[in-house]
Amino acid sequence: MEAWVIDFDSWEICDQTCSNLFAHTPFVIDKAMAWSGRPEEFVKRAGFVLMAELTRRDRSTPDEVLATFFPVIEYEAADGRNFVKKAVNWALRDIGKRNLALNAQAIDVAERLIAQPSPSARWNGRDALRELTSDKVQMRLRW
Repeated sequence: MEAWVIDFDSWEICDQTCSNLFAHTPFVIDKAMAWSGRPEEFVKRAGFVLMAELTRRDRSTPDEVLATFFPVIEYEAADGRNFVKKAVNWALRDIGKRNLALNAQAIDVAERLIAQPSPSARWNGRDALRELTSDKVQMRLRW
């Protein structure tokens, strides 16, 4: 995984490899946490893609594990690189759409992001908040 991730040079390769291969390994949580803090654009993106994919694909992952991603999302949301910014947003929205408890936590994160001085953090907060509080998401979570 380490040998492959450093060669990612496009979002398509990053997302497909993470979604269809890396997200199905026993290392997904460790790699999500480690890679999301790395400086390389597509390595960092890979970390957040793994967070989103784990949330969406593995219903056995406890909420407590997914909630450990929130501080990382909040810290890295200021990264203004487009491919990173969008992956941070993807992870925050997917975790927040998992269930009502995680939705409430994700909304709190989004509101804190809106208050940050970074334009990227504010964009992430506003975009995630719009979806997480939408009638469509709220109705689905309440079923």
